[in-house]
Amino acid sequence: MITLGKVRQRAESDAKTHGYYLNPDPNFLGDLLEGLKRNEERYGYPSCPCRLASGKFEFDRDITCPCDYRDPDVEEYGACYCSLYVKKELYEGKTPILPVPERRPSEKQARAYRILAETPAEEPSGAAVVVAQELSEITLRLWYCKQCGYVCFREEPPYVCPICKAKREMFAELKIRTDA
Repeated sequence: MITLGKVRQRAESDAKTHGYYLNPDPNFLGDLLEGLKRNEERYGYPSCPCRLASGKFEFDRDITCPCDYRDPDVEEYGACYCSLYVKKELYEGKTPILPVPERRPSEKQARAYRILAETPAEEPSGAAVVVAQELSEITLRLWYCKQCGYVCFREEPPYVCPICKAKREMFAELKIRTDA
């Protein structure tokens, strides 16, 4: 069972590892953590509580908390999109937490809306058809961080390498030869 304490511990650990803080407003933070917990119980992964998830990990990989957009958001705006993670100055109240514009590409947002809109609530088999169509549109590729060697298998490379913090430009696609 997923507990709120476990969700908080995971977020705190990640924040500390990356030099961030969790939002200083206890009520707002509690709502965000509750959203993460609910999404993890619902989908099996902690999708961002402030974005619409499709319910399919393959589509939502980029918004699984901490999302791909967190580091560039915190770097540029001092907080991530949902303001779960913030810089020290914001945590201490020295600068205000301001709205952060959405970085997630509109086509990825639209995919989640399409899946949910085209899935009849009373007909689960309809969901399978919609998801199968959407999955056929995904081309997963192997990406390699030229700085540290991190490898991931996804549609596109992350904005920031989760290991060494290299920017997206440091990723190269690995081509796998099938001829022997």
